[in-house]
Amino acid sequence: MIEHVAVITGVQDEADALLHDQPATRLDSPFGAIRQLDHGGKRVAILCSGIGKVHAGAAALYMHGHFCPDLFLVIGTAGHVSTIQGDCFYLHESLQADYGTLEKFGEHDGFTHYDAGTWPIGPADWNPFTSHPMPDALALPRARIATADCFVKCPERSAYLRDTLMADLVDMETAAVAQIAAMLDLPWAGIKAVTDGANSDSSGDFHANLSAAARRAADAAAEFISRI
Repeated sequence: MIEHVAVITGVQDEADALLHDQPATRLDSPFGAIRQLDHGGKRVAILCSGIGKVHAGAAALYMHGHFCPDLFLVIGTAGHVSTIQGDCFYLHESLQADYGTLEKFGEHDGFTHYDAGTWPIGPADWNPFTSHPMPDALALPRARIATADCFVKCPERSAYLRDTLMADLVDMETAAVAQIAAMLDLPWAGIKAVTDGANSDSSGDFHANLSAAARRAADAAAEFISRI
């Protein structure tokens, strides 16, 4: 039974958009303020970890130690790298896009992917993290997200994520939280709205679309919390 939900975002606008009009208690943390409130019969703690996998993973461990969540929820924005239709998605799978071996030896030339934390040696071997099932009533399109410590604004890199890792979206936090959740034997979920196409226009598109996309993800997240 899920009673406590820990929400993690990479950008403060994404955290502020979630249940912004509800009364909340604010607590200090090394990452910034944590907002605690009740919604849909759940106790919810919302924290902006800061951008990147290290911040997201550390924030997940901090929330686990101080809030004891039954589920981690990553929300916010992402770049779009596939032809999947939609502007807000339920993340049914996530994987780290930058864990592996960069090599040039014999027939091997390029990057070989492995499951995060495993030995990056031998044939490629990677499997995505699977999220908590989406409630049927939420009815969002499902997407796989690739997570890496870089902001993608390169069509060639987008194509690689799509064709090699079969990703639909790219961000900098989700798979790190999913990995921590797996280590702690806890479920995770993710909801991301699109700001950009992970191409040469991405910097401007991200800033122009951040507020609207953050609200889309936050609205969907509020519904998700009330239905789990």
